[in-house]
Amino acid sequence: MSIFKNRAERLAKTEEIIKSRILILDGAMGSLIQRLGLEEKDYRGERFKDVKIDQKGNNDLLVLTKPDAIQSIHEQYFAAGCDIVETNTFGAQRVSQADYEMEEYSYEMNKVAAQIARAAADKFETIDSPKLVAGSIGPTTKLLSLSPKVDDPAYRDISFDEMKDAFYEQVKGLYDGGADLLLVETITDTLNAKAAIFAIETLFEEVGETLPIMISGTITDMSGRTLSGQTVEAFYNSVRHANPWSIGLNCALGPKQMKAFLSDLARVAECKISCHPNAGLPNAFGGYDETPHDMCEVISTWAIDGLVNIVGGCCGTTPDHIKHIAHGVEGKKPRQIPHFETALRLAGLEPFNF
Repeated sequence: MSIFKNRAERLAKTEEIIKSRILILDGAMGSLIQRLGLEEKDYRGERFKDVKIDQKGNNDLLVLTKPDAIQSIHEQYFAAGCDIVETNTFGAQRVSQADYEMEEYSYEMNKVAAQIARAAADKFETIDSPKLVAGSIGPTTKLLSLSPKVDDPAYRDISFDEMKDAFYEQVKGLYDGGADLLLVETITDTLNAKAAIFAIETLFEEVGETLPIMISGTITDMSGRTLSGQTVEAFYNSVRHANPWSIGLNCALGPKQMKAFLSDLARVAECKISCHPNAGLPNAFGGYDETPHDMCEVISTWAIDGLVNIVGGCCGTTPDHIKHIAHGVEGKKPRQIPHFETALRLAGLEPFNF
Protein backbone atom coordinates (compact mmCIF):
# COMPACT_ATOMS: atom_id res chain seq x y z
CA MET A 1 0.00 0.00 0.00
CA SER A 2 1.35 3.39 -0.99
CA ILE A 3 2.13 5.92 1.75
CA PHE A 4 0.83 8.79 -0.37
CA LYS A 5 -2.76 9.17 -1.50
CA ASN A 6 -1.84 9.94 -5.09
CA ARG A 7 0.93 10.98 -7.46
CA ALA A 8 0.40 14.66 -6.76
CA GLU A 9 1.16 14.21 -3.04
CA ARG A 10 4.25 12.14 -3.76
CA LEU A 11 5.54 14.65 -6.29
CA ALA A 12 4.89 17.61 -3.98
CA LYS A 13 6.98 15.96 -1.26
CA THR A 14 9.71 15.22 -3.80
CA GLU A 15 9.81 18.90 -4.80
CA GLU A 16 10.48 19.79 -1.16
CA ILE A 17 13.31 17.24 -0.90
CA ILE A 18 15.08 18.09 -4.16
CA LYS A 19 15.63 21.66 -2.96
CA SER A 20 18.00 20.39 -0.28
CA ARG A 21 19.62 17.25 -1.71
CA ILE A 22 20.53 15.47 -4.93
CA LEU A 23 18.12 12.71 -5.94
CA ILE A 24 19.34 9.27 -6.95
CA LEU A 25 18.20 7.57 -10.15
CA ASP A 26 18.72 3.85 -10.72
CA GLY A 27 21.30 2.11 -12.91
CA ALA A 28 21.15 -0.25 -15.87
CA MET A 29 18.36 -2.78 -16.21
CA GLY A 30 20.15 -4.83 -18.88
CA SER A 31 23.22 -5.45 -16.71
CA LEU A 32 21.11 -7.20 -14.09
CA ILE A 33 18.95 -9.07 -16.60
CA GLN A 34 22.17 -10.43 -18.13
CA ARG A 35 23.16 -11.85 -14.75
CA LEU A 36 19.99 -13.95 -14.72
CA GLY A 37 21.27 -16.09 -17.62
CA LEU A 38 17.85 -16.29 -19.25
CA GLU A 39 17.23 -18.50 -22.27
CA GLU A 40 14.69 -18.32 -25.08
CA LYS A 41 12.07 -20.27 -23.10
CA ASP A 42 12.39 -17.81 -20.20
CA TYR A 43 11.62 -14.86 -22.44
CA ARG A 44 8.66 -16.60 -24.02
CA GLY A 45 7.15 -18.07 -20.89
CA GLU A 46 4.03 -20.17 -21.25
CA ARG A 47 2.01 -17.35 -22.77
CA PHE A 48 4.26 -16.79 -25.79
CA LYS A 49 5.70 -20.28 -26.24
CA ASP A 50 4.35 -20.59 -29.77
CA VAL A 51 5.39 -17.22 -31.26
CA LYS A 52 7.41 -17.57 -34.48
CA ILE A 53 10.15 -14.98 -33.84
CA ASP A 54 12.93 -15.56 -31.29
CA GLN A 55 12.32 -13.39 -28.22
CA LYS A 56 15.65 -13.73 -26.42
CA GLY A 57 16.98 -10.21 -25.95
CA ASN A 58 13.50 -8.65 -25.86
CA ASN A 59 13.99 -7.44 -22.30
CA ASP A 60 10.77 -5.42 -22.30
CA LEU A 61 8.75 -8.62 -22.73
CA LEU A 62 10.01 -9.88 -19.36
CA VAL A 63 7.50 -7.67 -17.54
CA LEU A 64 4.87 -10.09 -18.88
CA THR A 65 6.82 -13.36 -18.62
CA LYS A 66 9.20 -12.77 -15.66
CA PRO A 67 7.53 -10.00 -13.61
CA ASP A 68 9.02 -11.19 -10.30
CA ALA A 69 12.54 -10.96 -11.72
CA ILE A 70 11.97 -7.40 -12.93
CA GLN A 71 10.44 -6.35 -9.61
CA SER A 72 13.43 -7.85 -7.80
CA ILE A 73 15.78 -5.67 -9.88
CA HIS A 74 13.79 -2.54 -8.99
CA GLU A 75 13.95 -3.53 -5.33
CA GLN A 76 17.71 -4.00 -5.50
CA TYR A 77 18.05 -0.44 -6.75
CA PHE A 78 15.75 0.97 -4.09
CA ALA A 79 17.76 -0.91 -1.47
CA ALA A 80 20.90 0.72 -2.89
CA GLY A 81 19.48 4.17 -2.14
CA CYS A 82 17.43 5.17 -5.19
CA ASP A 83 14.72 7.79 -5.10
CA ILE A 84 13.63 7.05 -8.69
CA VAL A 85 13.59 3.82 -10.70
CA GLU A 86 12.88 3.55 -14.41
CA THR A 87 10.33 1.13 -15.78
CA ASN A 88 11.60 -1.76 -17.89
CA THR A 89 10.15 -0.20 -21.06
CA PHE A 90 13.13 1.27 -22.91
CA GLY A 91 12.06 -0.42 -26.16
CA ALA A 92 8.43 -1.12 -25.36
CA GLN A 93 6.82 0.97 -28.10
CA ARG A 94 5.52 -0.73 -31.21
CA VAL A 95 8.28 0.63 -33.48
CA SER A 96 10.92 -1.39 -31.62
CA GLN A 97 8.63 -4.28 -30.75
CA ALA A 98 7.91 -4.80 -34.45
CA ASP A 99 11.36 -6.44 -34.67
CA TYR A 100 9.94 -9.22 -32.49
CA GLU A 101 6.41 -9.11 -33.97
CA MET A 102 5.14 -8.19 -30.49
CA GLU A 103 3.84 -4.70 -31.23
CA GLU A 104 0.26 -5.55 -30.23
CA TYR A 105 1.41 -5.96 -26.63
CA SER A 106 3.02 -2.51 -26.36
CA TYR A 107 0.32 -0.87 -24.24
CA GLU A 108 0.12 -3.86 -21.90
CA MET A 109 3.90 -4.01 -21.48
CA ASN A 110 4.05 -0.39 -20.42
CA LYS A 111 1.10 -0.53 -18.07
CA VAL A 112 2.31 -3.71 -16.36
CA ALA A 113 5.90 -2.41 -16.19
CA ALA A 114 4.72 0.71 -14.34
CA GLN A 115 2.63 -1.40 -11.96
CA ILE A 116 5.63 -3.65 -11.22
CA ALA A 117 7.89 -0.69 -10.49
CA ARG A 118 5.21 0.91 -8.31
CA ALA A 119 4.84 -2.29 -6.31
CA ALA A 120 8.59 -2.26 -5.65
CA ALA A 121 8.52 1.43 -4.75
CA ASP A 122 5.71 0.95 -2.23
CA LYS A 123 7.91 -1.48 -0.25
CA PHE A 124 10.55 1.21 0.34
CA GLU A 125 8.57 4.44 0.45
CA THR A 126 8.19 6.41 3.68
CA ILE A 127 6.47 9.72 4.36
CA ASP A 128 9.87 11.45 4.38
CA SER A 129 11.31 9.51 1.45
CA PRO A 130 8.94 9.21 -1.51
CA LYS A 131 9.95 6.66 -4.13
CA LEU A 132 9.15 7.60 -7.71
CA VAL A 133 8.55 5.56 -10.85
CA ALA A 134 9.87 7.10 -14.06
CA GLY A 135 8.31 5.72 -17.22
CA SER A 136 11.27 4.97 -19.50
CA ILE A 137 10.73 6.07 -23.11
CA GLY A 138 13.67 5.06 -25.28
CA PRO A 139 14.74 6.35 -28.70
CA THR A 140 13.20 3.51 -30.83
CA THR A 141 15.01 1.60 -33.57
CA LYS A 142 14.30 4.25 -36.24
CA LEU A 143 15.36 7.86 -36.80
CA LEU A 144 13.22 10.71 -38.12
CA SER A 145 16.12 13.04 -38.96
CA LEU A 146 18.41 10.62 -40.78
CA SER A 147 17.96 8.27 -43.71
CA PRO A 148 18.79 4.57 -43.30
CA LYS A 149 19.81 4.56 -46.99
CA VAL A 150 23.22 6.05 -47.73
CA ASP A 151 22.31 6.62 -51.40
CA ASP A 152 18.96 8.32 -50.60
CA PRO A 153 19.31 11.06 -47.93
CA ALA A 154 15.65 12.07 -48.27
CA TYR A 155 14.30 8.60 -47.52
CA ARG A 156 12.56 7.89 -44.20
CA ASP A 157 11.17 4.51 -43.17
CA ILE A 158 8.72 6.04 -40.67
CA SER A 159 6.72 9.26 -40.49
CA PHE A 160 6.48 11.74 -37.63
CA ASP A 161 2.82 10.83 -37.08
CA GLU A 162 3.59 7.11 -36.94
CA MET A 163 6.33 7.77 -34.40
CA LYS A 164 4.05 10.01 -32.34
CA ASP A 165 1.29 7.39 -32.33
CA ALA A 166 3.71 4.71 -31.13
CA PHE A 167 4.90 6.95 -28.31
CA TYR A 168 1.31 7.86 -27.40
CA GLU A 169 0.41 4.19 -26.92
CA GLN A 170 3.49 3.79 -24.73
CA VAL A 171 2.92 6.85 -22.53
CA LYS A 172 -0.76 5.96 -22.13
CA GLY A 173 0.28 2.58 -20.74
CA LEU A 174 2.85 4.14 -18.41
CA TYR A 175 0.32 6.71 -17.18
CA ASP A 176 -2.41 4.12 -16.62
CA GLY A 177 0.07 1.88 -14.80
CA GLY A 178 0.89 4.59 -12.26
CA ALA A 179 4.17 6.17 -13.42
CA ASP A 180 4.97 9.38 -11.52
CA LEU A 181 7.30 10.85 -14.16
CA LEU A 182 7.89 10.34 -17.85
CA LEU A 183 11.54 10.01 -18.91
CA VAL A 184 12.32 10.55 -22.60
CA GLU A 185 15.88 9.22 -22.63
CA THR A 186 18.93 8.30 -24.66
CA ILE A 187 17.91 10.82 -27.30
CA THR A 188 20.15 10.61 -30.34
CA ASP A 189 17.63 12.22 -32.72
CA THR A 190 15.89 15.34 -31.42
CA LEU A 191 12.99 14.91 -33.85
CA ASN A 192 12.21 11.55 -32.24
CA ALA A 193 12.14 13.34 -28.88
CA LYS A 194 9.77 15.94 -30.27
CA ALA A 195 7.42 13.16 -31.37
CA ALA A 196 7.52 11.74 -27.84
CA ILE A 197 6.88 15.18 -26.32
CA PHE A 198 3.93 15.72 -28.69
CA ALA A 199 2.52 12.33 -27.66
CA ILE A 200 2.93 13.17 -23.97
CA GLU A 201 1.24 16.56 -24.33
CA THR A 202 -1.61 14.95 -26.28
CA LEU A 203 -2.16 12.51 -23.43
CA PHE A 204 -2.03 15.26 -20.79
CA GLU A 205 -4.67 17.23 -22.65
CA GLU A 206 -6.92 14.18 -22.86
CA VAL A 207 -6.64 13.11 -19.21
CA GLY A 208 -6.64 16.62 -17.74
CA GLU A 209 -3.49 15.98 -15.69
CA THR A 210 0.20 16.61 -16.23
CA LEU A 211 3.20 14.68 -14.94
CA PRO A 212 6.78 15.94 -14.75
CA ILE A 213 8.78 15.25 -17.90
CA MET A 214 12.45 14.29 -17.73
CA ILE A 215 14.40 14.65 -20.98
CA SER A 216 17.84 13.10 -21.41
CA GLY A 217 19.97 13.41 -24.52
CA THR A 218 22.95 11.37 -25.65
CA ILE A 219 26.24 12.85 -26.83
CA THR A 220 27.57 10.12 -29.06
CA ASP A 221 31.30 10.98 -28.97
CA MET A 222 33.80 13.63 -27.90
CA SER A 223 32.62 16.00 -30.65
CA GLY A 224 29.94 17.01 -28.16
CA ARG A 225 27.01 16.43 -30.50
CA THR A 226 24.00 14.15 -30.68
CA LEU A 227 23.77 11.67 -33.56
CA SER A 228 21.52 14.12 -35.42
CA GLY A 229 24.26 16.74 -35.08
CA GLN A 230 23.17 19.13 -32.34
CA THR A 231 25.35 20.62 -29.65
CA VAL A 232 24.19 20.40 -26.04
CA GLU A 233 22.82 23.95 -25.99
CA ALA A 234 21.09 23.53 -29.35
CA PHE A 235 19.48 20.35 -28.05
CA TYR A 236 18.23 22.19 -24.97
CA ASN A 237 16.84 25.05 -27.07
CA SER A 238 14.99 22.48 -29.20
CA VAL A 239 13.09 20.88 -26.30
CA ARG A 240 12.80 23.65 -23.69
CA HIS A 241 9.28 24.44 -24.94
CA ALA A 242 8.13 21.25 -23.17
CA ASN A 243 8.93 22.89 -19.81
CA PRO A 244 10.82 19.80 -18.65
CA TRP A 245 11.09 19.02 -14.94
CA SER A 246 14.66 18.07 -15.70
CA ILE A 247 16.99 17.88 -18.66
CA GLY A 248 20.13 15.81 -18.77
CA LEU A 249 22.56 13.50 -20.49
CA ASN A 250 22.95 9.73 -20.42
CA CYS A 251 24.60 6.77 -22.15
CA ALA A 252 27.44 6.60 -24.72
CA LEU A 253 30.05 8.19 -22.44
CA GLY A 254 31.47 7.50 -19.00
CA PRO A 255 31.45 10.13 -16.23
CA LYS A 256 34.96 11.41 -17.03
CA GLN A 257 34.05 12.13 -20.66
CA MET A 258 30.61 13.47 -19.75
CA LYS A 259 31.61 16.33 -17.44
CA ALA A 260 32.46 18.98 -20.05
CA PHE A 261 29.12 18.51 -21.82
CA LEU A 262 27.25 18.37 -18.53
CA SER A 263 28.83 21.71 -17.62
CA ASP A 264 27.60 23.19 -20.92
CA LEU A 265 24.08 22.04 -20.15
CA ALA A 266 24.16 23.28 -16.55
CA ARG A 267 25.24 26.70 -17.84
CA VAL A 268 22.08 27.22 -19.94
CA ALA A 269 19.26 25.07 -18.52
CA GLU A 270 16.49 26.75 -16.56
CA CYS A 271 15.37 23.49 -14.98
CA LYS A 272 16.85 20.64 -12.96
CA ILE A 273 19.83 18.75 -14.38
CA SER A 274 20.05 14.94 -14.46
CA CYS A 275 22.90 12.72 -15.59
CA HIS A 276 23.27 8.95 -15.74
CA PRO A 277 26.47 7.97 -17.56
CA ASN A 278 27.78 4.56 -18.54
CA ALA A 279 30.33 2.77 -16.38
CA GLY A 280 33.06 4.14 -18.63
CA LEU A 281 33.59 3.52 -22.33
CA PRO A 282 33.01 -0.01 -23.70
CA ASN A 283 36.06 -2.27 -23.64
CA ALA A 284 37.16 -4.67 -26.41
CA PHE A 285 34.57 -7.22 -25.26
CA GLY A 286 31.67 -4.77 -25.11
CA GLY A 287 31.77 -4.59 -21.31
CA TYR A 288 32.30 -1.66 -18.96
CA ASP A 289 35.26 -1.36 -16.64
CA GLU A 290 34.63 1.57 -14.30
CA THR A 291 34.14 0.32 -10.76
CA PRO A 292 31.59 1.72 -8.31
CA HIS A 293 34.45 3.55 -6.60
CA ASP A 294 35.66 5.06 -9.90
CA MET A 295 32.20 6.44 -10.73
CA CYS A 296 31.66 7.70 -7.20
CA GLU A 297 34.89 9.71 -7.32
CA VAL A 298 34.00 11.51 -10.55
CA ILE A 299 30.29 12.07 -9.94
CA SER A 300 30.95 13.47 -6.47
CA THR A 301 32.94 16.26 -8.17
CA TRP A 302 29.87 17.12 -10.23
CA ALA A 303 28.00 17.71 -7.00
CA ILE A 304 30.84 19.74 -5.52
CA ASP A 305 30.83 21.92 -8.65
CA GLY A 306 27.05 22.43 -8.42
CA LEU A 307 26.20 20.79 -11.74
CA VAL A 308 23.47 18.27 -10.90
CA ASN A 309 20.12 17.70 -9.21
CA ILE A 310 19.65 14.01 -10.14
CA VAL A 311 22.33 11.36 -10.75
CA GLY A 312 22.34 7.68 -11.60
CA GLY A 313 23.89 5.20 -14.00
CA CYS A 314 23.36 3.81 -17.47
CA CYS A 315 24.99 0.88 -19.31
CA GLY A 316 27.20 -1.33 -17.18
CA THR A 317 26.09 0.08 -13.84
CA THR A 318 24.66 -2.02 -11.01
CA PRO A 319 23.12 -1.48 -7.57
CA ASP A 320 26.66 -1.39 -6.16
CA HIS A 321 27.54 1.49 -8.50
CA ILE A 322 24.39 3.34 -7.43
CA LYS A 323 25.11 2.75 -3.74
CA HIS A 324 28.56 4.30 -4.15
CA ILE A 325 27.21 7.22 -6.23
CA ALA A 326 24.56 7.92 -3.57
CA HIS A 327 27.26 7.94 -0.91
CA GLY A 328 29.45 10.23 -3.03
CA VAL A 329 26.81 12.96 -3.36
CA GLU A 330 25.38 12.60 0.13
CA GLY A 331 25.33 15.90 2.00
CA LYS A 332 26.24 17.91 -1.10
CA LYS A 333 23.94 20.67 -2.26
CA PRO A 334 21.97 20.32 -5.49
CA ARG A 335 22.48 22.71 -8.39
CA GLN A 336 20.68 26.00 -8.02
CA ILE A 337 18.43 26.63 -11.02
CA PRO A 338 19.36 29.91 -12.76
CA HIS A 339 16.94 32.38 -14.29
CA PHE A 340 17.84 34.33 -17.41
CA GLU A 341 16.31 37.32 -19.14
CA THR A 342 13.67 36.47 -21.71
CA ALA A 343 15.22 35.97 -25.14
CA LEU A 344 14.56 34.33 -28.47
CA ARG A 345 16.35 30.98 -28.29
CA LEU A 346 16.39 28.89 -31.45
CA ALA A 347 18.42 25.96 -32.70
CA GLY A 348 19.59 24.19 -35.77
CA LEU A 349 22.72 22.18 -35.23
CA GLU A 350 24.03 25.16 -33.25
CA PRO A 351 22.11 27.41 -30.82
CA PHE A 352 20.91 30.85 -31.87
CA ASN A 353 20.05 33.20 -29.00
CA PHE A 354 18.80 36.70 -29.79
